[in-house]
Amino acid sequence: MAQEFDLKQLVAKSPDEIFKSLRTSRAGLSQGEAARRLREYGLNEFAGRKKLQPLLIFFSKFRNPLLILLIVAAVVSGFLGSQFEAGVILVIVFGSAFIDFINTYKSAKAAEELQEKVSITAAVWRNGTLEERNMREVVPGDVFSLEAGDLVPADALLIEAKDLFLNESVLTGESLPVEKEIGKTGQIFLGSSVVSGKALAVATATGEKTKVGNIAGKLKRPDTPTEFEKNLKDFSLFIFRTTLFLVLAVILLNIFVIHRDPFQIFLFAVAIAVGLTPELLPLIITSNLAKGALKMSENGVIVKKLAAIHNFGSVDVLCTDKTGTLTEDRIVLMKCVDGAGKESDETFFWGYVSSKHLTGVRGTLDHAIENFKKLDVGAWEKVDEMPFDAERRLESVVVTKTDAGKFHPKGETVLIAKGAPEEILKISKITIAARKKILEEYDRLSSDGFRVLGLGVKKVAHKTTPYGKADEKNLQFVGFLAFLDPPKKSVKRTLERMEKANVAMKIITGDNFLVTKHIAGEIGLVITGAMTGDEIAAMHEHEFKKRVETTNIFTRVNPEQKEMIIRTLRANGHVVAYMGDGVNDVLSIKEADVGISVQNAVDIAKETADIILLRKGLGEIIEGIIEGRRTFANTFKYLMMALSSNFGNMFSMPIASIFLPFLPMTAPQILLNNFLYDSSQLAIPFDNVDEDFLARPKKFDIGFMKKFMLIFGPLSSFFDFITFGVLLWVLHVSGIGFQTGWFLESIATQTFVVLIIRSRGSILGMRSDGTTGSAPSKWLVLSTFGAVAIGWLITYSFIGPPLGFVHFGLYGVMLILCIVAVYLVTVEFMKKYFYRKYGALIEK
Repeated sequence: MAQEFDLKQLVAKSPDEIFKSLRTSRAGLSQGEAARRLREYGLNEFAGRKKLQPLLIFFSKFRNPLLILLIVAAVVSGFLGSQFEAGVILVIVFGSAFIDFINTYKSAKAAEELQEKVSITAAVWRNGTLEERNMREVVPGDVFSLEAGDLVPADALLIEAKDLFLNESVLTGESLPVEKEIGKTGQIFLGSSVVSGKALAVATATGEKTKVGNIAGKLKRPDTPTEFEKNLKDFSLFIFRTTLFLVLAVILLNIFVIHRDPFQIFLFAVAIAVGLTPELLPLIITSNLAKGALKMSENGVIVKKLAAIHNFGSVDVLCTDKTGTLTEDRIVLMKCVDGAGKESDETFFWGYVSSKHLTGVRGTLDHAIENFKKLDVGAWEKVDEMPFDAERRLESVVVTKTDAGKFHPKGETVLIAKGAPEEILKISKITIAARKKILEEYDRLSSDGFRVLGLGVKKVAHKTTPYGKADEKNLQFVGFLAFLDPPKKSVKRTLERMEKANVAMKIITGDNFLVTKHIAGEIGLVITGAMTGDEIAAMHEHEFKKRVETTNIFTRVNPEQKEMIIRTLRANGHVVAYMGDGVNDVLSIKEADVGISVQNAVDIAKETADIILLRKGLGEIIEGIIEGRRTFANTFKYLMMALSSNFGNMFSMPIASIFLPFLPMTAPQILLNNFLYDSSQLAIPFDNVDEDFLARPKKFDIGFMKKFMLIFGPLSSFFDFITFGVLLWVLHVSGIGFQTGWFLESIATQTFVVLIIRSRGSILGMRSDGTTGSAPSKWLVLSTFGAVAIGWLITYSFIGPPLGFVHFGLYGVMLILCIVAVYLVTVEFMKKYFYRKYGALIEK
């Protein structure tokens, strides 16, 4: 079959011979044959992307060593005669794993469905019909068409090619386009992008059999972790070390000093470890991210990589072009003038001929020219073209006249150059005085907000060899094509929101300064500094690092300079988002912390981006940034809760186990407490967030977390010790009575504290400074009160005695309620003190 052929031999064959060798035709494969080959060769993707497998996800939940220890302990306990205790442990362990599985699977499924919305497609011929197919479905023998901006969907051989230039930097690292023709250079590769031209090709290899797939297989590397993920890893290691220390201390002291039953102490120590470990953290993070992604998708923002949401929330600089973002992206040709500003039919004529014969990237300016007025240019045939590139900032088309007519006689060949006016003037033969007048007219048009193209023509000798840069000189300057793209009415309001959210915007554009200045004035953007591409090129790196901070307008920049701006801002400590939709934006999208593209962008831009906008605009981006901050805030809440009463309660247990003649709680009781508490936290992703928390980017600071633990952990333990005293010396209970009383206090304090520390404001949302925070969501209120109610009712139910609980009297219940109330009030006061002293640690 296709992937087994010697490609060197195939390249030398004619198209018909290639079709025969690959058992296909110009009309493409039939649907049945394509399906058969898909089964034989597999999806056109690398091994990294795998379909969701529910069973694997479920069993992956048991990779936690602590859960494995609990299962082993339960089995051993059952063999030793404690079947009920073993059953309780297994129910809680498998119940926790099942809840985790359900939420993880739902989140992963939602993320997979969102990614399918922005999957890359290819124009494939099937049964003689051109269809847009998911790139993953391309198989060897498929015949596909290519146009500017497309990604090559497979390794393939060219059957037809017209002015085809590819960017093969994914393989070669070389950013300059490479021309491809049928024959020796007719092999093209998966992942390359079409810069200009058109082509028809037949796939010879897909997936891991491709050249880039082979490289990827040898260089399999995980995705670079985000800053949040790095800090989370450090936090997890910190919790692990603390847990290990406490567990070892419990085991050593109780076995070798107090001489208790080793098996019971083992169960007790493992249960404490489970209680200390924030095992729901991966689930909370995934649920938060999935909820954020779904909420963002409602606003037209599709997240390809969930981890990017945390980075999105941390963004403090947004870099973007102005077209379509600040403007309506509704470009209309308004004027066709000569160098003196007079209306010129000749300027429009040559612009129309150029756009009509262009096979490269047909942008909005070309469509605007064609829509301005229809001309019959059938007498002009294209001979060659030199596509636009960011260095020349112009494109040229060579045409020849087939009959007599306007502007040029029959048989003459003309080169038409169209592009940035200053570049056209550089290659035009013109006097100094005329150049000065032309530049004055250019400045007038730009100051009025027009986007301007210059136009030059030159009679050239007809030849069969390709034309090149050497032919682009000594042109006759013809005039200007002036376009207008009105600013969006909504941008001014969105910029105000960005300012409130502490996100700075920087415009990076290929347009000149005067046009950009006009648009900035229309939308109310205050220009703090401006630089051109030429100034950047001449600037020393040290000076540029300073200037990039105060500059918010960058004009006439090339792709490498765009990337340099992003890289420098990141080196200066900013979290940068970049939005782009063209081939020349790909480097910047990749370099940014958050790469953003749009649904109608070229394939290579969508493939590179982390986030796709279904509608191009600033409003969608700022909504995404706010949602990113919301997911960070709710993840942060869980971490703080794990470090407050949860950590305090588990810290109290080993201390109490040393001084009490009995265990303060049995292993099943600890696990039940932990299970109920964890279940209540599943509502955190749906909680409200303080507005001031959303007002600026936040960072994950380990120092802040440690300080929080060292204040609120001991505070929780202090109230545990008060409870111990009340139980022993006021209520005079011990053994199962003590264990029941502390279970009631522990589940209440550990769970209700979420309602206090979830916000800087009070439990009802009021702030000490008179402003309002956010009240807890109804789901969080229901989950916390529900978990506590279930825990307390269990002690009075028929399953209470087997778990080691006794009925607690009304007097005892009232005392415990008083302790819980005083604890929550104390936490409220301590919270205000803590944030006054350490709150700045989580600010950017």
